[in-house]
Amino acid sequence: MDWLLVGLGNPGAEYLRTRHNAGFWLVRALAADHGIILRPERRWHCLASTWSRDGQDIGLCLPQEFMNRSGGAVQAMAAFYKIPTARILVVHDDLDLSAGIARLKLGGGHGGHNGLRDIDRALGSRDYWRLRIGIGHPGHKDAVVGYVLGVPSPAEKAAIDSAIAQALAVLPDFFAGRIDQAQLTLHSN
Repeated sequence: MDWLLVGLGNPGAEYLRTRHNAGFWLVRALAADHGIILRPERRWHCLASTWSRDGQDIGLCLPQEFMNRSGGAVQAMAAFYKIPTARILVVHDDLDLSAGIARLKLGGGHGGHNGLRDIDRALGSRDYWRLRIGIGHPGHKDAVVGYVLGVPSPAEKAAIDSAIAQALAVLPDFFAGRIDQAQLTLHSN
């Protein structure tokens, strides 16, 4: 396995359409586009599969623990396949970006995101890639929990879907090592 692509979200039908599941949405869209079936993997506590592209195998992982316990699945799958931290790409919702915006970056803080916080702890490092999918901010910190666990309006969902499509379009460059090109393309939108 050359890379690990992790989509963050909460498992269960009640969370399926919530903003916090933007990472799940992207990985599921990629799987659908390529006819990939994500299957339960008990040993890693995730839905998993492999995307083979240009001679590389990219592990796909949707942790099936709640967001604040995502790190165990990421660490277990990365350890099994001996994937270094710098070859892990975590896709997550981001309150600091407007809906419709997606950004790629290496490392950084968790910004209060419980999934990233748990991955930092499990990996013992922050030096993994993040694909940030903007969901916008409710305007006040006291409204954040209800907002991320809420369903976006049709207009917001369309904007988030557009950001996901833009992000999916640059993944081939990213995984081929043309990371600067992927960032330039994505950050120009």
